[in-house]
Amino acid sequence: MASFIGFQALPFFTSNSKNKCGSRVQVRSLSGADSTVLSSDSVVVNGTSIGGERGRGGTSIDQANGQLRTKVEEKRRVEDDALETLKPLWEDGYGTETIKDYFDIAKDIVKPDGGPPRWFSPIACGCPLKDSPVLLFLPGMDGTGLGLVLHHTALGKAFEVWCLHIPVHDRTPFEGLVKLVEETVRFEHASSPHKPIYLVGDNFGGCLALAVASRNPAIDLVLILSNPATSFGRSQLQPLFLLLEAMPDGLHGAVPYLSSIMGDLVKMAAVNIESMLPPEQRFERLSGLLPYLSDFVDIIPMDSLLWKLKLLKSAAAYANSRLHSVKAEVLVLSSGKDKILPSRDEAERLKNSLQDCVVRYFKDSGHTLLLEDGIGLMTIIKGTFKYRCARRLNITSDFLPPSMTELKYFSDQITGLFRIATDPILFSTLEDGKITKGLVGVPSEGPVLLVGYHMFMGLELPSLAEGFLREKNIMIRGLAHPLLFTRMFESSSSEFSMIDWVKVFGAVPVTGSNFFKLLSTKSHVLLYPGGSREALHYKGEEYKLFWPDQQEFVRMAARFGATIVPFGAVGEDDVGEMLLDYNDLIKIPVINDLIREAMSQNTLKVRDETKGEVANPNLFFPLMVPKIPGRFYYLFGKPIKTKGREDILKDKQVANQLYLQIKAEVERNMAFLIEKREEDPYRSIVDRTLYKAMHGPIEVPAFET
Repeated sequence: MASFIGFQALPFFTSNSKNKCGSRVQVRSLSGADSTVLSSDSVVVNGTSIGGERGRGGTSIDQANGQLRTKVEEKRRVEDDALETLKPLWEDGYGTETIKDYFDIAKDIVKPDGGPPRWFSPIACGCPLKDSPVLLFLPGMDGTGLGLVLHHTALGKAFEVWCLHIPVHDRTPFEGLVKLVEETVRFEHASSPHKPIYLVGDNFGGCLALAVASRNPAIDLVLILSNPATSFGRSQLQPLFLLLEAMPDGLHGAVPYLSSIMGDLVKMAAVNIESMLPPEQRFERLSGLLPYLSDFVDIIPMDSLLWKLKLLKSAAAYANSRLHSVKAEVLVLSSGKDKILPSRDEAERLKNSLQDCVVRYFKDSGHTLLLEDGIGLMTIIKGTFKYRCARRLNITSDFLPPSMTELKYFSDQITGLFRIATDPILFSTLEDGKITKGLVGVPSEGPVLLVGYHMFMGLELPSLAEGFLREKNIMIRGLAHPLLFTRMFESSSSEFSMIDWVKVFGAVPVTGSNFFKLLSTKSHVLLYPGGSREALHYKGEEYKLFWPDQQEFVRMAARFGATIVPFGAVGEDDVGEMLLDYNDLIKIPVINDLIREAMSQNTLKVRDETKGEVANPNLFFPLMVPKIPGRFYYLFGKPIKTKGREDILKDKQVANQLYLQIKAEVERNMAFLIEKREEDPYRSIVDRTLYKAMHGPIEVPAFET
């Protein structure tokens, strides 16, 4: 007879009426005597099936001779119900489940059931987008498989998520776990050979992921390793581990000390607690969750802890001996406050040892990075350009727009102070030429090409992207310098930076093929013809356009019938003053050498056929000093329609006339804003602050149009 292994009937694993992702799983013993099909909403405890609502999400399990053999005999049927795309500002569920949920669920599933390791798919993951890749989560020392609890909803939109649960009293050796995961990976690869398979390994799971990757170099694997335990031999807690091995059973109280250094306790408890709350309320909510963090002792009893430490030692040795065989794409997430492992040093070692490895460093995070408050795992995957559904990244079909959580984090934690200081205000032009506040004059239906002036260092970008998302729920896809997408600035201490956030918010390298793809999918595309030459301009060149001679974007826009919207943005001269530009810095002896060395590494060309300084700008950051902030102003001109304009495609002179018209319109928009901002009584941050003090946190008015 077929053997059924499962969990207790917990809401976390059972289905709900909102989950439309139907599936069935087949459970079969190796004897082949018979097989039984179990509806995936059933939960099995010690051989007894506890029925739920039929046709919902669940797990697949297969057992024989005490060893787990996992095969997904019938994959989830998601084609009928799966979404094709996500809309901007989708709900990613971050914070709906917290460390409290982790402990509530973990304390139940660690109860002995006599079963071996098995896979489960959390109900919170729901149904992924159509043709999504598979993500296999490999747990850390706890073995619960719940390490992604904060990220289930977000990951479940982009991946078919399966988590490995290793029962607390299971004693499967490391090689047995490797074979278990490997068998699942090979089955998934055989089922979908053109899709990547993601292995997310936390701590111990990182060793497991590397071991599987080393044995399967021909399979397209993407490894995401959170503080991998490959550095276990150099752990600062080695003396403590030796002490635990010699400790009598009666001294069980030492284990809570080990649990207290698993991660940053405050950050683990801070999930879903607003950072903007008053300190008293924030402390009250934190204190209500902190007691849960003492429950590690219930999840890992002493005898299991000793076994897991031995397992960890063999796992690290196994993985380290095979690093040279790993061909997979690897993303290492390392913490700066890991009190168990030297994770930062290990990230550097892995980056130098592996063939294709990128590191993101989180200086304020502890060992349990994935359970702590901060940037979501889905955001990290998107920001490092690691999300793809096929062997090659497709900048249109693989792009996932920002979620509401990502926009909120970006506007609060990354650009919040700058946005408050510059208080941007946007204007647009209607069909009749009237200028109005807001973006009502910009077409909502694409393809739309926004063409404008690039402020110094691209200071206008965050407010522009946020404005379109908040007012029109439209994602702007920016064409950015290819240098931002190389690994020139990568290191083992690279934090999740503004460059990563630019990718999260839709930027792609500026190439003809990417331009073509974006317009063909009717996107709103942002283009700066002056590019880096404008963004890194010299003294006295504020609001001066440096456009190439060729009308390279006009004919492409006309080919797809795109609406072109010229725009201007001003305000950079109200936030800073340039002291030394490139021409000044190149004359300083020591800095001169640094500049030339840096420029020699920049061999990327954006425009091969363009001549002059706009084609090969001197990319080096000038020296700026801040000012008391003024205000940013944006004006989007009257839309220019190219649909049906075949003359643009056939006659270069017509295309050139339109090109010059667009350029002149951008200059007029900036001239208008420079003149009108003198009439704004709240141009200064001082005046705006006083206005908000008297009227409350409302939008501050500007000049009359």
